[in-house]
Amino acid sequence: MTSLPPPLHQPDTLARWQADEARVRNRERPAAGVARARDVMSKTGLEVMQGLIAGGLPAPTISETMDFLLVEVTHGTAVFQGRPGAKFLNPMGSMHGGWYATLLDSAVGCAVHTTMPVGRGYTTLELKINIVRAVSLNVPLVRAEGRVIHVGRQTATAEGRLVGPDGTLYAHATTTCLVFEMKPPVESSPKEAP
Repeated sequence: MTSLPPPLHQPDTLARWQADEARVRNRERPAAGVARARDVMSKTGLEVMQGLIAGGLPAPTISETMDFLLVEVTHGTAVFQGRPGAKFLNPMGSMHGGWYATLLDSAVGCAVHTTMPVGRGYTTLELKINIVRAVSLNVPLVRAEGRVIHVGRQTATAEGRLVGPDGTLYAHATTTCLVFEMKPPVESSPKEAP
């Protein structure tokens, strides 16, 4: 007879999540912004995502705006962690659906990104989200965990779950992404003085 796994112990999980966040936030990094094309064009998608965690690349400004960050990546997976806050409440006093969608879109999209070879990129074609439970302000942290389902020559699909440290499922999502060849940036030449 097999036994069920022990229940998720929230204090242990929460402490681990807080430590993961501190590890990422305390790394020295460029100011939030957009990575320069020359800094990412010669890297695989996984190398780019690892650079975001390690601090070699700037965190996207949306991370500051929406109070979330990338905390884990492997080939085909990406995990973002977010802090629910009053600034994300809708007029009815519950967490705005756009906040759930932003975390899940980031997780599933970046899971696809980790599979891109040098010179290949992607963009979201479709995002489908199901919110199954409200995140209250009493929830200290949530994680959006994205996992690739399929990567082809022209499209990729992934799925994601938004969960709390006690294992509560708050939302789940799927995405379809368009995969394409990236063009190198056109270098502008300095203008000659008259």
